[in-house]
Amino acid sequence: MFKKLITVAFGTIFAVSLAVSPGANAVDNPFIKSGKAKFDEGDSKGAIADYDRAIELNPDYADAYFLRGGAKSELGDHEGAIVDYNRAIEIDPDNADAYFLRGVAKNDLDDYYGAIADYSRAIELDHDNAYAYNNRGNAKLNLGDYRGAIADYNRAIELDPDYASAYNNRGVAKSDLGDHHSAIADFDRAIELKPDYADA
Repeated sequence: MFKKLITVAFGTIFAVSLAVSPGANAVDNPFIKSGKAKFDEGDSKGAIADYDRAIELNPDYADAYFLRGGAKSELGDHEGAIVDYNRAIEIDPDNADAYFLRGVAKNDLDDYYGAIADYSRAIELDHDNAYAYNNRGNAKLNLGDYRGAIADYNRAIELDPDYASAYNNRGVAKSDLGDHHSAIADFDRAIELKPDYADA
């Protein structure tokens, strides 16, 4: 059995964020609509061009920066994504999704301390964000804080008892601590929840 951490990737949370984050004026903005449609079709570069136009028309449009950051992250431009998330947060400092996704981008750049700070802020703003607990646990695990990671995975599982990735990741942390029996139970639970789960 191999061990691999499962981080909630950009695409999972970004898809959820697209449904809830953009404000009311996003619905009326043709460049946002077009950008989202292009992004959904896999055209991240085209989406960025549309978000650029939305920003040209309104430089204080937090949602446009948020969405453009997501498209940049999808293309692997994590530094550019962080710049856009920074601007979105500057305009809308209570946007938990922007902190979360900036944490994902920092994690992808191996800035685990920065990722932890952003996941923690996302959790402060949205106490029920199981994804943020899971990802913060992964960042802690990457820094060798196994017990801190397990505490975060425990909380993610409390919030979402069917969260297979959190069980898998907690199993990795327990295995690293030498608690193999308990780790196997977590891996088994992950597989039970998601039978095609090749990572567990």
